[in-house]
Amino acid sequence: MKKEYFGLFNLLIIFALLLSSCASKKEVVYFQNASNFETLVDKNSFTPKFKVDDLVSINVSTLDNEASVPFNLFRGASEGGIRPEQVDYLIDQEGNINFPVIGKLKISGLSPEEVRLLLSERLKDYLKDPIINIRLVNFTVTILGEVQRPGTYPVSGERITILEALGLAGDLTIKGMRKNVMVIRDFDGTKVYTRLDLTQKEAMNSPVYYLTQNDVVYVEPNQSAVTASSLDNRATIAISLASLVITSTILFITRN
Repeated sequence: MKKEYFGLFNLLIIFALLLSSCASKKEVVYFQNASNFETLVDKNSFTPKFKVDDLVSINVSTLDNEASVPFNLFRGASEGGIRPEQVDYLIDQEGNINFPVIGKLKISGLSPEEVRLLLSERLKDYLKDPIINIRLVNFTVTILGEVQRPGTYPVSGERITILEALGLAGDLTIKGMRKNVMVIRDFDGTKVYTRLDLTQKEAMNSPVYYLTQNDVVYVEPNQSAVTASSLDNRATIAISLASLVITSTILFITRN
C-alpha cells in the first residue's frame, strides 16, 4: 500500500511539472503556415525615407577637389595636415536642411536616392559630374517588452527587418506574445500603431516588416505571464501552505 501511495505521489509531482513547463506550439513557433521548400516572393517594396530630426551625412566630391569644397560642411580648419571634421545635417521641423551655396533644401519624406537626384540637379550649374554620398547617421530602433535584452539599438545599414531587430534584442522570451507584436512609428509628429502576427508567413508583407529610424517595437506578455503577475503575495503564500498540507498528508498516509 505504501508503495502505491508513493508512486501516486511521484506521478502527481511529474504531472504538475509538465503542466508548469509545457507551452503550446501555436504560441511560440514563427511562420507556422510556411511549407517546406515554399518560395515566397518579396512583395514588400520598402524604401527608407528621411524624417524630421534625422541626422544626415552628405558628402559631395568631384575630380576637382577644390571645386567641391564649398559644398561640404567642415568643423575647424585644416592645420598641420589634419583633415577637418565633416559636419552632418539635421533635418528641421519643416523638413529642411541648410545646404551650402544652395540654401534651404526640403528632404523630409524623400529617399536617399531622391535626395541624390535632387542635389545633382541643383548642383549642375556649379559642378561637373558630382559624386554625392548620403547616409543616415542616427538610425536607431527601440525594442521593449518580453524580449531577452530590451533597449535601443543602432542600425548601420539603410534598413532592418523586425526579425533582425528582435535578434539584436536576443529574441522574444517564452512569455512573449508572437501573434500581436506592435510597432509604433512616428513620421513628422504623427504616430501610427501597427500590429503583426509573427506566427504567420504573411508577416513578411506587413508595412512594418522593415523598420524605419526611431521605430519602437513592443512585445506584449502572453496570458500566462499576465496571470502570473496578477498573483499577489497572499495568493502565493496560500498556494505554498496548501502544497505543504497536501505533502504532509501524503507522507503521513504512506508512513501508516
